[in-house]
Formats: sequence, structure tokens, C-alpha cells
Amino acid sequence: MGTRFTDHLAGELAEIEKAGLTKHERGITGPQGARITTGGNEVLNFCANNYLGLADDPRLVDAAHRALDEWGYGLASVRFICGTQDQHTALEEALSSYLGTEATILFSSCYDANGGVFETLFTADDAIISDELNHASIIDGIRLSKARRLRYANRDVADLEARLVEAQDARFRVIVTDGVFSMDGYVAPLREICDLADRYDALVLVDDSHAVGVLGDRGSGTPEACGVADRVDIVTGTFGKALGGASGGYVAASRAVVDLLRQRARPYLFSNALAPTIVAGTLEALRLVEGSGELRATLRENAAHFRRRMTEEGFDLLPGDHPIVPVMFGDAAATARVADAMHRRGVYVTAFSFPVVPRGRARIRVQLSAAHTSDQIEACVEAFVAARDEVLG
Repeated sequence: MGTRFTDHLAGELAEIEKAGLTKHERGITGPQGARITTGGNEVLNFCANNYLGLADDPRLVDAAHRALDEWGYGLASVRFICGTQDQHTALEEALSSYLGTEATILFSSCYDANGGVFETLFTADDAIISDELNHASIIDGIRLSKARRLRYANRDVADLEARLVEAQDARFRVIVTDGVFSMDGYVAPLREICDLADRYDALVLVDDSHAVGVLGDRGSGTPEACGVADRVDIVTGTFGKALGGASGGYVAASRAVVDLLRQRARPYLFSNALAPTIVAGTLEALRLVEGSGELRATLRENAAHFRRRMTEEGFDLLPGDHPIVPVMFGDAAATARVADAMHRRGVYVTAFSFPVVPRGRARIRVQLSAAHTSDQIEACVEAFVAARDEVLG
């Protein structure tokens, strides 16, 4: 590698560091949970997607152990060659039943699911109309398609309607949105979106990664919570959050959509099948999530507790009731210092700044879990107060 190129990269990294935007990785020792060990110290963890606390649940761990004995370590193949086990199809069927769709197809991640769905289903004759704050995987997936691309302002149904009018000459139109926006915790207005879709003969695709297992009486996500479960055409999602926190993703839709993805979706055709332990653990997670609303009730109570206490202490929170709770500071460097000060006080949180969020909108995204206790939530609030006083005066 030439010196000129490495010097260029060093300069880029220096600029990132100067702007206070360097993202440091802290290794953790042991399993994910409400308490973790990092840097040799035990800390409270308030920045994982482990919404229901299942990432280290003994029942999931036992299911994964049994899968090693029964199904082996890995498939060493893609699905259509010799990488499909009975439990893969069992998981697809269980997800379809849970989400209320005709069929489901598994991917190695939701990033891959979003990377395969647009190129396969939509051509230059079509139009994809996407919320401006959609996840990076949606943005990258749309780029792979030759379809016309239009963006509408976040959750702005009037702007969405204007884009639908603009795209009326397209063969097919699809409205694409996150169910829950990961940096804000806002829920998409799916009822209004579906109403517009009906009016303009458009499809609706929802990435429900931060909602499945969390929202709705059954926990099946934003379509259920918004009362439009039978009006959303395509749902993508992950197993890496509420459903055990491992890896893997899916597309749930009509039989025709799923069948075409099996034939043409490149991330599916050219990636190894999901490892047996992940499939078995996810099947157990799905069984637990379907069978009881107790974890979701605890999660809602924890999120409400944290929001109430932080508001009492004068912090600027984005409104909502999702367990994603953004604590806003604005300045990237100051936000990073607050996060570091909290870590020294035994609370693990992460600062988010540009390019993950817009410039001037830096925040600490707190994520509550059903595994957190009331005392742990109070300890987190106390750490926020002390860190704010230390850094901001």
C-alpha cells in the first residue's frame, strides 16, 4: 500500500478525531445482559437492543446447546444447494404465523434482507418512496435497485402524498419506512401511510427491527400496534434485537414475493444458511415472546420510569413511549464526554453523533430492557445527573 494513500487515510482519521466523532469500541467480557463486564469493571448496560432481556436467557442457551448436538455447528452451504434443515423451514413457518403473512424467507441479517428485496422486486419502471430517516440498510438496498428513488420528510404524510403524486407514472410504487426509527424512537404513522397507499395504489414495506417482540398486544410489531397488520405488504426484520439478540433477518410477505426472493435475491442465494444454533435459539425466543406479555409489560414500565425521572431532572428527551430514549445534548464532543463520565460511574451508554445522526443533534441513546430493575434505572439517572454536572457545569 502506497504511502500517499495511507497518509490520506491518516488525515481522514485525524479530522474525525478532531471533530470529536471517533467511535470507540469497548470489548465486553461474558454474555450480554443488564450488567456486563468491560475493561475489567462490571457496569450497568443501557445501550443494547436486548429489549426483552433474552440475550442470555438460559432457555435460549439450552436450545442452542441442543442444536449443536442435533444439527451440528454450521451448514457450509447456501440454502438451495444443501443448506436447508427442517428447523429453517420451521422458523419460517413460525414467523409467518406470528406476523400474519403467507410466507417468510430467512437471511443472514436484516441488512442482507434489505439488500436483497428492492433489487429483486423493483425495476426502472417502478418508484421507491422512502422516509428520509430510514435505516442505512434500507438506503443501501434501494441503491441496488434501478427503480426511481424519492424521499419524503420523516413521518410527514403530506410530503409523502406529494411524492406519490410525483410518481404516479410509475408501474409500481412502494412506500418504505422503518416501523420504529432507531435513533429517535419514533413510531411511523402506519395507518396514515396505508391510507395513502390505498388511495394511490401503492405497496407498503416496513422494516420492523426495533418493534417485533416489543410493540402490539402480541408483540408482532408496528403493523399490529397501529391496527394495519393486514394492510402492510412486506415486513423485514431481525433476530438481533428483541428476539434473542443474535443475528439473522427475514422478509415476511405474500407467497409470491417470498418465492421470487428465493429465486433471485442475491444475499440469499450467495450466503451460507443461518447457523443451526441461531435458528434453534430464535425458535425458542419466538415461543417465549408469543406466549407471554409479561416481559413487554415490564419493558413498558421501565421505559416510562426512566422517561419520568429524566424529565424530572431536567434532561431534554425526544418524546415517545418506546424503550429507545434519546437524551439530547447537541454538541458531539460534549456528548462523548458525558458518556465517558457515565462509564466511569459504572453505567455503559454510547454517544451518537454525525454521520449516524444529523450535525448538531448528538445524543446518548438509552435503551431500556425488561431485564433492568427499578434500582438500576435509578442508578442510571443518578449517573446522568452527575456526568452532566461534571461536563457541562
